[in-house]
Amino acid sequence: MADEAKAKGNAAFSSGDFNTAVKHFTEAINLSPTNHVLYSNRSAAYASLHQYDAALSDAKKTVDLKPDWSKGYSRLGAAHLGLHQYEDAVSAYKKGIEIDPNNEALKSGLADAQSAATASASRARAAPPPNLFGDAFQGPEMWAKLTADPTTRVFLQQPDFVKAMQEIQRNPSKLNEHLQDQRVMQALGVLLNVKFKAGGGDDMEVPEADSPPAPSQPAKQESKKPDPVPEPEPEPMEITEEKEKKEKKEKALKEKETGNAAYKKKDFETAIQHYTKAMEIDDEDISYITNRAAVYLEMGKYEDCIKDCEKAVERGRELRADYKMIAKALTRKGTALVKMAKCSKDYEPAIETFQKALTEHRNPDTLKKLNDAEKAKKELEQQEYFDPKIADEDREKGNESFKQQKYPEAVKHYTESLRRNPKDPKAYSNRAACYTKLGALPEGLKDAEKCIELDPTFSKGYTRKGAVQFFMKEYDKALETYQEGLKHDPNNQELLDGVRRCVEQINRASRGDFSPEELKERQAKAMQDPEIQNILSDPVMRQVLVDFQENPKAAQEHTKNPMVMNKIQKLVTAGIVQLR
Repeated sequence: MADEAKAKGNAAFSSGDFNTAVKHFTEAINLSPTNHVLYSNRSAAYASLHQYDAALSDAKKTVDLKPDWSKGYSRLGAAHLGLHQYEDAVSAYKKGIEIDPNNEALKSGLADAQSAATASASRARAAPPPNLFGDAFQGPEMWAKLTADPTTRVFLQQPDFVKAMQEIQRNPSKLNEHLQDQRVMQALGVLLNVKFKAGGGDDMEVPEADSPPAPSQPAKQESKKPDPVPEPEPEPMEITEEKEKKEKKEKALKEKETGNAAYKKKDFETAIQHYTKAMEIDDEDISYITNRAAVYLEMGKYEDCIKDCEKAVERGRELRADYKMIAKALTRKGTALVKMAKCSKDYEPAIETFQKALTEHRNPDTLKKLNDAEKAKKELEQQEYFDPKIADEDREKGNESFKQQKYPEAVKHYTESLRRNPKDPKAYSNRAACYTKLGALPEGLKDAEKCIELDPTFSKGYTRKGAVQFFMKEYDKALETYQEGLKHDPNNQELLDGVRRCVEQINRASRGDFSPEELKERQAKAMQDPEIQNILSDPVMRQVLVDFQENPKAAQEHTKNPMVMNKIQKLVTAGIVQLR
């Protein structure tokens, strides 16, 4: 929207409608208050309206916002010149030339300001004879009037006319040499607010009083006025600034492309040089900064990479850049922080940076980097906390609490032991025993299974798991667990006792030796078991069950199938089926 208002202001300026130009530039400034070009353009418009105080204020704002932009000092010099502050104008032009030594507009403006300062000093020493037309050609006002008048505006595009007017402006006595030029006479009429007849070059004579009686140096200095400052003209704003900006963009993009080619060839030093040059040419595109950061990342210069990423984010927010570009810079910074991480705490700023990047743009690559960083942090925390010696001490403390039947306290010690050494099967086995005592059977079962996973030959893991399953009245599963343990330790008495208890319960179930309440409870629990549900939903097993009730001959055949009988036994143990 600011660009649209700016374009309207430029168009109004080009047509000589300076008041409308000021209005549109003001609207653009309200939308983009940090854009130095807008203040520069409005300064030129104010100067064209002879409102030099306002022009000076905008020129100063331009320099404040962009102190390394030579055009701002050109505006500042023109405003001072319009206010007849010649020394300040000279100072402004000199500062601009320091930034851009080859700027012709600044050199011309400086020459005009110095001439005006010299002439002003001469007038202070000796008053010249009155000049009938001299005042009409003085200062930037002449160019503003010629620009505003539609009959003379077109003449400003003609170099010979501009040159003639510059000569007359420096020395009004030169007017006699150009009286035959109809364009000059037309311009004179506009400046004096009078109309001349066609061919007025022959009818109009400049009185001798207009020229100094003798070409003495003081008089020449007095009549010499500053060269026209190009800033109030519409062309520099529409063409010079926009063209200059476009050329800079194109030049910066070429540097970027050259840098990209060098990056692909792994010629990182050359890539950095071209990206840096692109940044110097155009500071309104943060992709040059993020590209250089990528090179630093590849070179292992992580701190330089982080600095560039932070610079890109800061500048991107000032320019209201695409949120994807800001997210890209943050992601690259997070990657560099991960590369630098040496301990778990070093991952915290990286994780925070990835999270910020995701708030800007939820990119799958950034999300993966975040998950990887969090996982790496957790693993490092475990490694940093790992201490088998302290783990054994905590396990022993847990054993003492278990003997004293202080089961919650024992769980606390076993948990701390596992944090110190997560690969200790004994700690899992002991904590499973505590959970069983506390009635936390699912937690006990989980610990027992983890114990077996860590050490399949450790018989305690099987006794813990079988005990939990027995208390959960899953006798067939408990029997399988005890039998699996006996494969590793055939003479283990705990395992043998577990088998015996399970067989007793299974036989009891086969006989239907349960009270109605027990049977109902077992059946309700069995129906929640996915394995029992699968057996009952199997069409083959449903037919087998029907045959056991109605077709003894078919049932006898089924008993020869081990797989079928295994499923029947599970149903019997669960209390779903009773054999008589």
